[in-house]
Amino acid sequence: MLNWIWPWCVLLLPLPWLVRNLLSPYRVRPSAIVVPFFDDLASLSEVKNRPAILHITLLIVIWCSLIAAVARPVWYGEPVDISTSGRDLLMAIDISDSMRIDDMKIDGANVMRIDIVKSIAGEFIQNRESDRIGLIMFGQQAYLQTPLSFDRKSAVAELNDALPGFAGSSTAIGDAMGLAINLLRDRPAESRVLILLSDGSNTYGSDPAGAMSVAAEADIKIHTIAIGALTHTGKDVIGQEIEINPSRDLDEQSLASIADATGGRYFRAHNTEELASIYATIDELEPAPAPDFVRPQKSLHHWPLALALLCATLLTALRVDH
Repeated sequence: MLNWIWPWCVLLLPLPWLVRNLLSPYRVRPSAIVVPFFDDLASLSEVKNRPAILHITLLIVIWCSLIAAVARPVWYGEPVDISTSGRDLLMAIDISDSMRIDDMKIDGANVMRIDIVKSIAGEFIQNRESDRIGLIMFGQQAYLQTPLSFDRKSAVAELNDALPGFAGSSTAIGDAMGLAINLLRDRPAESRVLILLSDGSNTYGSDPAGAMSVAAEADIKIHTIAIGALTHTGKDVIGQEIEINPSRDLDEQSLASIADATGGRYFRAHNTEELASIYATIDELEPAPAPDFVRPQKSLHHWPLALALLCATLLTALRVDH
């Protein structure tokens, strides 16, 4: 988009006309010499003055070009979002064997817990444009899958590559929290957040209570999500279908205590809809800042200056020829 930094300079355009018409013209005293061949001189003068219209046109173009250059034309590009919240947001995802349980549903079809998490958490990551996102995967072991970064596409891709059981069959919630604390505690960000999702209880590694105390002291907010349905159709040892509780190993009390002690929120997802609603709520609890845009600009004043120089050169050449 074209814009002018000093558009009021256009008021100078009629200045030459005003000078010509308002100031008294310079008068030359008439000569008393009688020239017998005056008519011949007059006709010669008319021949030489034929380019006068071209001269005046070039002068007008030169003046308008100089005024345009002084008015500083600038071309503004498309707005570019430069806002960053400075928030460091880690997501700890449980990938123990129990995440294979297909007690979640999409369109009436049973789906594994990990697949639902990949879909909903992946969309959540895509929407966090102003945060540094990191991923921790944990089972029996906890490891950093994606370092804190603004590269959301890589985070989503690595989340989609996660496989249940890859980090062991047990659940090390305390170790995952400890790893997250080590990554966040020395960060200069004003808001440091961990979103921890699990479908079980701490069955391996360090006690989450110790990590919970350290996180509270380090001002690290932890939101916890417990996932798993209350009933699920399974089969007994003789192959008959029975109703079972797939969340019998879930330690809701521990997850709720972690959230409460660190200033976060505890959430319970029994199904796909509730999990989607939970991530939408977290998105509201940890809002991204208002977008901050900048428009790249390119100065164009050299173009009217170049036109003025070209016209001045042409005008000089015409005067020399005549």
